[in-house]
Amino acid sequence: MSNPIKLDFSEKYDEQHAHQYLNKHQAGLSRRLSHRRDEQLARMALALAGDPGLVLDLPCGAGRLWSVLAEKPNRVIIGADNSEAMLKTALNAQPADVVKRVQPLHASAFDIALPDNAVDSIFCMRLLHHIGEPAHRLAILREFERVTRDSVIVSLWVDGNFKAWRRKRLEHTRGQKGYQNRFVLPAATVEGEFRQAGFRIQERLDFLPLYAMWRVYVLRKR
Repeated sequence: MSNPIKLDFSEKYDEQHAHQYLNKHQAGLSRRLSHRRDEQLARMALALAGDPGLVLDLPCGAGRLWSVLAEKPNRVIIGADNSEAMLKTALNAQPADVVKRVQPLHASAFDIALPDNAVDSIFCMRLLHHIGEPAHRLAILREFERVTRDSVIVSLWVDGNFKAWRRKRLEHTRGQKGYQNRFVLPAATVEGEFRQAGFRIQERLDFLPLYAMWRVYVLRKR
């Protein structure tokens, strides 16, 4: 892609924000429990995808789920992020025995510096709920379809649950003002986009069924 898309929210991840992101998932009991559930869903999704041997973690953030990815002894992990500060933080903060298993890559999800069919699976946690423009989501999904040989594991916010209903009600009451960088997507819409990009849906894994907005999809390349 000659002119990769750049989104406003991605520019905020300087060194200070990277350290804040590293620490926030361990701040308080509820966040620690949420992190444990994220780990559980990641393990389930990786198993459903056939325990891929070469995984691109994009965006890897501060390496929060590298330890889970490293649980398969012979797995090769490419840790990629659009933020060089995030990559630096991850490489410095995660356990040394995990970091030595990771090949760092500075890359945008819109323009991944890897050849076609380069990896067995792309592991994309907590990105697509930031992408409100359908054309941008489709651009990312098509780039994923190009780079993966087999599967994509992706998480995002979907409707059809209590949290999404409450969020919509609150936004209607107070009105949406200013910049927005988190979006609840109709499940039917995003599932149509998956198919349009060349994937079939293997599995849907909900964080807390009928309550939480987070859903993890296991997608297979057609």
